Amino acid sequence: MKILAIDSSAQVASVAVLSDNAVLAEYSVDYRKTHSQTLLPMIDEVLRMTETAKEDITAIAVAAGPGSFTGLRIGAATVKGLAMVWNVPIIPVSTVAGLACNLAGTDDLVCPLMDARRGQVYTGVYGFDGSTIVEYVPDACMTIDPLIEKINALGRKVTFVGDALSVFQEKLKSSVTVPYSLAPVHLAKQSAASVGWLGVKLLAEGRTVSAEEFVPTYLRISQAEREREERLEGK
Repeated sequence: MKILAIDSSAQVASVAVLSDNAVLAEYSVDYRKTHSQTLLPMIDEVLRMTETAKEDITAIAVAAGPGSFTGLRIGAATVKGLAMVWNVPIIPVSTVAGLACNLAGTDDLVCPLMDARRGQVYTGVYGFDGSTIVEYVPDACMTIDPLIEKINALGRKVTFVGDALSVFQEKLKSSVTVPYSLAPVHLAKQSAASVGWLGVKLLAEGRTVSAEEFVPTYLRISQAEREREERLEGK
């Protein structure tokens, strides 16, 4: 059984191939290129390097959101097209849960912080019971203050991970009252291998959708939609 995993939910583009409990290949790029430029060539490369034919793919795991509207749409279009052609199901994986799985097995709680702009983060709080991920705070888009209140109320050590660490580092230092740490740089951002690791578990539970059924999870309206609403309200 082989799983193709894709994460294009943020600036990082990441693709991985997993077989049973092994990561055969992972290809990640975080450098000034759009996902429309990088994603398909990256998929071609990891399949070629792992000698994986389309007939070998059991399912496609994808970071389904929240995240960048453009990135999620590119990822959705890519996996829907591949799933249709290959006749395989899609495994939608929460982007923030996938980020938390970068630290799978830790005794700490894990809180992903993805920069959602306008002073907000895409976030959630997770823990691990052995290899099982446990949700303590569900995925949300919120400002940092109510999130910190929730974390302090949980009363447990937490590790923060995500691309918004630098944005909110001083706020965490001044307001978080429980012991905490920041994920090291090599574990701090999106990883298709982590998406695939969680995707394998979701596949075993039958939590898949067809290409026609798959829709990204945005958690808030886009900037264009928000600006349109503001123009209408101003009339």
